[in-house]
Amino acid sequence: MNNFKTMTDEQLVEMYAYGSNPAFDELLNRHKSALHSYILHMVCNRDLTEDIFQETFLKAITTIKQGRYTSQDKFKAWVMRIAHNLIIDSFRQERNENTISNDEVEVDLLNDMRLCDSTIEDDMVQEQVYADIRKLVRHLPDNQREVLEMRYYQDLSFKEIADMTGVSINTALGRMRYAILNMRRMAEEHHIELAF
Repeated sequence: MNNFKTMTDEQLVEMYAYGSNPAFDELLNRHKSALHSYILHMVCNRDLTEDIFQETFLKAITTIKQGRYTSQDKFKAWVMRIAHNLIIDSFRQERNENTISNDEVEVDLLNDMRLCDSTIEDDMVQEQVYADIRKLVRHLPDNQREVLEMRYYQDLSFKEIADMTGVSINTALGRMRYAILNMRRMAEEHHIELAF
């Protein structure tokens, strides 16, 4: 009989990929408390926390079973990143649901050129820029990436970011500044154009 408690996360992932469900149960038991606490801290809603928690492990299971998990990252960091992305998606969806009626604003939204459909070429360029930005963000140090994602993807204030990460506002601002400087430097080094 396997002693799952003494195995590394990567060993457990490999065993689960080959059909050992108890190996995944051990992974879940090891990380469920930290993951659940992180999600609850970010969304401040118990029902949404449960939904995101379940979806995180469903995505992890699917990825492992399809053989797409790579052990370049530690399992815990990987599963936390899945949860983080789902949290961001949740915030985006909530923001998109808060639409504005044309009757509630003074300008005519239906006749604004800035809101016209873009061309296929515009869409392709924009998607490429977004993909390049996502790559650059992934290469930032964790503390800089966290602040940048909270600010731009979750639309949190620097005070909220400071409270959630346990640092001063000045530290949060500094991390954001360095994140932007690092992204600009990486873009220049790799000749990446970030405008569309």
